[in-house]
Amino acid sequence: MTSTWRQLALSSQGLTSEPSFGVGLSGTLNTIEHLGYVQIDTLSVVERAHHHVLWSRVPDYDTNHLNQLVHEKQIFEYWYHAASYLPMRDYRFALRNMASIRNGENRYYTKVDKQLMREILARVCGEGPLRLRDLDKENKTQGKWWDMAPCRRALEVLFMQGELMVCKRNGMEKVFDLTERCLPDNINLTMPTTHEYAEYLFDTTLRAHGVFTWKQLVHLKTGKPIKDAMREVVEQRIEEGVITKLNHPQTPNTYASTQAFGQSPASENLLKILSPFDNVLIHRDRLSSLFKFDYTIECYVPAAKRKFGYFCLPILLGDTFVGRIDCKVHRAKKQFEVISLHLEEGRVINQDQFFPLLISELQRLADFNQCPQLDATAISHTFGKQVLQSMPTKSIS
Repeated sequence: MTSTWRQLALSSQGLTSEPSFGVGLSGTLNTIEHLGYVQIDTLSVVERAHHHVLWSRVPDYDTNHLNQLVHEKQIFEYWYHAASYLPMRDYRFALRNMASIRNGENRYYTKVDKQLMREILARVCGEGPLRLRDLDKENKTQGKWWDMAPCRRALEVLFMQGELMVCKRNGMEKVFDLTERCLPDNINLTMPTTHEYAEYLFDTTLRAHGVFTWKQLVHLKTGKPIKDAMREVVEQRIEEGVITKLNHPQTPNTYASTQAFGQSPASENLLKILSPFDNVLIHRDRLSSLFKFDYTIECYVPAAKRKFGYFCLPILLGDTFVGRIDCKVHRAKKQFEVISLHLEEGRVINQDQFFPLLISELQRLADFNQCPQLDATAISHTFGKQVLQSMPTKSIS
């Protein structure tokens, strides 16, 4: 039965067949709308998380797709559990957080220069979109009172309380504009009730994960009102037959989509190298109980305490996480280096089948990172000659 739940979880994530959500720009939009969000991350050891997550699901994904969809007002940047791209159709559900920040309910965003915020808004209104460095340039060239740290803080608060939006990114550099210029016409700006917000969180989790826990439903949501509203939604969905509570000692308080059972199973020959910030990985307790995979991204761990490497990427084979691979892109040399490979004990049954799949996917990932050279010698040093035989001619042996 656990295998069925894993299949359901991966199918809901679009990781069992290609392409689950379509191709090209429309496939990218469909993926974001289905998942509910894609996390933005600044780490660039390999291609950044938001691009990697979408590439894992959209075969011909292009990194320009996100800017294009923002320009077309189809998606927007805001906060989910972290900085994320979200579907524009869900914009109204960000209004609650924006209002709480404007009302001073989040102490993290209260220490800010209000006059500076007004000055920045006036500049954007009169001059158009700006970047943080435009404010710093003003300070350096004209001797005005602009200072980088307060400006960064003011921009952050203006963004979080919904007065500015990110209208474009140049790499990781944000370009800000007035929210009214970034929103589509006739968008619903009605503040959702607590019950509506709980329904939104529930529906997003149900659609994107298929199998989920109570803890996942209320992840980082505090306060009795939202939890009470979520309990009402869960009970209602059980009565309607939308979800089923799973009775298994290893998965307490876990629910599954009733209608989603029977979706396409994961092919045993489908191998994915995932981002550490992939949506399927983000709830570590669920990952451990459902997939029996304990995962920690070790770039935040002191070097002496790392077991697997600075930026290990999880390897998914069929419906099983079989290992992790530490990789690094050397952009100047256009080289994709495999530093180390660690396999979970007993999970790779057929190595003759596994290594060609792994090398092929590594080359795809290297090409996506604009690195025609794949240095996978670390794998052959650890696992032997059969890996060398699997390497494409472009690889470094």
